[in-house]
Amino acid sequence: MIRPKTRRLLLLRDKYFIFLGQTFCLWVIYYLSTWVVKSFHIPLPGGVLGMIILFVLLSAGIIKEEWLTAATTPLLKHLAFFFIPIAVELMQWGDLFQRIGYLLFLPLVVSLLVALVTTGGIVQLLITSRCKDEMN
Repeated sequence: MIRPKTRRLLLLRDKYFIFLGQTFCLWVIYYLSTWVVKSFHIPLPGGVLGMIILFVLLSAGIIKEEWLTAATTPLLKHLAFFFIPIAVELMQWGDLFQRIGYLLFLPLVVSLLVALVTTGGIVQLLITSRCKDEMN
């Protein structure tokens, strides 16, 4: 019979190896995406391509979300901290933004306008419905 303390240590060890395996899986996706970007001279940061690859793998059901939960939960808790390396990596692509950055301007303006119009429309609907309710 296994003592309770030994059982806890075994469970902790199992969780540790699960975490390491899942983190290794995420690292492999990142490493491969970085390698693809460098090898094929793709004008895209390796981390962005890695997120696209991970999204496709999850969407296609090749990788199940549960297979990465132990590794992603601590990462999501500290998400703001992980934006710093992404910002630094984007700074390395400054010359690309200077050359074709104007192509980003139109989608940014359109998405801003869509967000503003949608938000304004929803607020107007809510105010109108509230005024009608108060009048009745």
